[in-house]
Amino acid sequence: MSDAELTVTVTGPVATVVIRNPARRNAMTPAMWRQLPLLLDGLEADPAVHALVLTGADGTFCAGADLGDLDELLEAGEGSIAVAAEERLAGFAKPTVAAIQGACVGGGCQLAVACDLRLAAEDARFGVPPAKLGLVYPAPTTRRLARLVGPSAAKHLLFTSELVDAGRALRIGLVDEVLPADGLAGRVVAVTAAIAERSRLTLAAAKEIIDGRADDDRVAWWHGQVRASGEAREGVAAANERRPPRFTWTPPAAG
Repeated sequence: MSDAELTVTVTGPVATVVIRNPARRNAMTPAMWRQLPLLLDGLEADPAVHALVLTGADGTFCAGADLGDLDELLEAGEGSIAVAAEERLAGFAKPTVAAIQGACVGGGCQLAVACDLRLAAEDARFGVPPAKLGLVYPAPTTRRLARLVGPSAAKHLLFTSELVDAGRALRIGLVDEVLPADGLAGRVVAVTAAIAERSRLTLAAAKEIIDGRADDDRVAWWHGQVRASGEAREGVAAANERRPPRFTWTPPAAG
């Protein structure tokens, strides 16, 4: 029986998905790629979950994709299960944070880049190795990486397949913060706690707009939600009264 799996824990308003494959430095197996969108569907639908953390077990984020079935990978091309999982993570409606230690390479880097924020330990190492393998990195993945770090840095990562340390990752914008290894977990808790206290309406709208998924009609809809929900009135009242706001907006049910 394989011990490669994704596990989920929910602590208060924060869900944590852990990548676990100890025999392969937490490489993602085909079963794990297929499992991830299903987990995300459930967490997105859970009104108690306000934010998601993605991390790896035992001091390693994810060393990439398990390439055991190369023929399946080559045949799938842009329609691979890895791309589908990455796109589902990128489209997750709630804020996502990658907490990164150790290796964050290939498919692991794909997943980290698909998150909204990336917090890294000083021992984190990042790499994009398809040129070492003769593979074409998926177009959505390549474009997302280039938007994040810029064309030149993306080309450097792709052209050389070199591993970069956390300091360089921070300088090129691949990660948002670098922490001592023993400080990463606490910082992730602090960031997600702050996110969980904020207006879910503001966060959801901001994510859609920043990611380019909201056209003019959708932006107008978001402003309508502000007017109808009373969220802004509550926020201003809380600021004037010097108390924490009591935000109550929840996403309308799908359909």
